[in-house]
Amino acid sequence: MHHHHNTTARDMTEGGILRHLIAFSLPLLLGNIFQMLYNTVDSIVVGKFVGKEALAAVGSTTMIVNIMIFFFNGVAIGAGVVIGNYFGAKKLDLLHKAVETTMAVTFLFGVFFTFAGMALVPAMLRLMATPEDVFDMAKLYLQIYFAGSLGLLIYNMGSGILRAVGDTARPLYFLIFTSLLNTGLDLLFVIVFKAGIAGAAWATILSQFLSALLVLVLLTRTDDIYKFTWSDLGIDRQILTRIMAIGLPAGFQSMVTSVSNVFVQSYVNGFGSACMAGWASYNKLDSFIFLPMTSLNQAATTFVSQNIGAGKEDRVNKGTVRSLQAAVIVTAVIAAMLVVFAPQATGLFSSDESVIYYGVLFLRMNTFFLVFNAINHVLAGALRGRGDSRAPMYCMLACFVVIRQIYLFIGSRIAYNPYVIGFGYPVGWMTCCVAEVTYFMVRWNKKSSPA
Repeated sequence: MHHHHNTTARDMTEGGILRHLIAFSLPLLLGNIFQMLYNTVDSIVVGKFVGKEALAAVGSTTMIVNIMIFFFNGVAIGAGVVIGNYFGAKKLDLLHKAVETTMAVTFLFGVFFTFAGMALVPAMLRLMATPEDVFDMAKLYLQIYFAGSLGLLIYNMGSGILRAVGDTARPLYFLIFTSLLNTGLDLLFVIVFKAGIAGAAWATILSQFLSALLVLVLLTRTDDIYKFTWSDLGIDRQILTRIMAIGLPAGFQSMVTSVSNVFVQSYVNGFGSACMAGWASYNKLDSFIFLPMTSLNQAATTFVSQNIGAGKEDRVNKGTVRSLQAAVIVTAVIAAMLVVFAPQATGLFSSDESVIYYGVLFLRMNTFFLVFNAINHVLAGALRGRGDSRAPMYCMLACFVVIRQIYLFIGSRIAYNPYVIGFGYPVGWMTCCVAEVTYFMVRWNKKSSPA
């Protein structure tokens, strides 16, 4: 059967592999960069016009909000894989059921997060020992933020559905629209109406609700295969089970990894504020290098899930290898540039000599090892696309959490210096890479793999 010509879906089961991967990844990469810039604008507006307490309040709450978002994004990854499978297999009735199921689940999660979030905010802030002077601000910001969680989730899941059928262009337009709107509303509420931190929170959730509305209109009005129909809204138990089997390990893994990085932070804090600030600026740059990896990771997931659905095993393996090659090359190029221009890069965040010294130290020490991490993430994406979400979870938890903590514990006893602690990241990346590649070779590539 053929789709209409005007379809926005991208069928990855035919045609040049690398071309698909690039066309899919680029809008994602642009979107990610855009989102980073706009989060920074958010912080600048709050920091400059409300005050440093407000900035600290927003900063201290990021962790709480992330746990919710990471968990849900895991579910969205699961939904994407299942929808991608059905799309590749051209099983359109099941694809429709999967879309209705994921949207139903999204509404339920949204309602749950709204009420649970708003009710639990004070307890969560106490748990994090939030200082009194920022407590009320953080509470206000978070409660408004959670009030808007439905908008955020619908937008994320809607984009996930579009991605699963290979459309990354339109989620990008929505993202750009939301970001610009958020920035405009931020300036309006915070500077003109002097609404303080509440203004920043309102700006965020209004933009999110508008983008959610756009996504819903798009999904209900389209004549394409991923159309969403209100009257068919319901949960198919079997499809939900498949989604969760892939989604829960993915969400759990990103939650735990982010928590374990807080422990690395506590070791770094022992070296004083210059080293802390240097580590912080290194981490900001590190998350920047992550973006191409993340985009290729999602490209690999969609590519593999569609081709598994279509039963094209040889294409699955070729696509996996191509995504890995692309990720390694891109990461190596960025790493080389960062090593050369480390002082300038760190200088973006601070003009303090000692901060720059530490930032450069961490950058030059760790950046090249990111190539291992590129392999980790893209291979994890490919494995999830195959419906195998547990193996990457076990590898990452074992290496990023257990091995990294053991290394830091022993290393800090032997030689407690910034080199040893900073190297905690690469230790996790390398062990994980060895574990995951070995697993992949043994489990999925029994035939001799093409070099």
